[in-house]
Amino acid sequence: MENTPTFYQKMQTDYPEVMKSVSRLGEATRAEGPLDEKQAQLIQLAAAAAMRSEGAVHSHARRALKAGATPEEVRHALIVLISTIGFPNVAAAVSWANDVME
Repeated sequence: MENTPTFYQKMQTDYPEVMKSVSRLGEATRAEGPLDEKQAQLIQLAAAAAMRSEGAVHSHARRALKAGATPEEVRHALIVLISTIGFPNVAAAVSWANDVME
């Protein structure tokens, strides 16, 4: 997979069945409802920001863009979180998202 972090590739090598199961679970949860891939990735991006997970913000920003989100939509999905998770957390998440958009 293009742009897949080295540690994730190692996890896939070391634990192939676990990682396949994680991937299938993600696919199944997104397929169960009416949200499209872009919407699902933006929601997961917001959750990653709330968890302060830099790697997950990178991953879901990248996936949201691949699913058709614009950089402005990615940034807006984070900016709307200011009143929920606070400005410092959002600023960090925007910085991490910019890592994959710039």
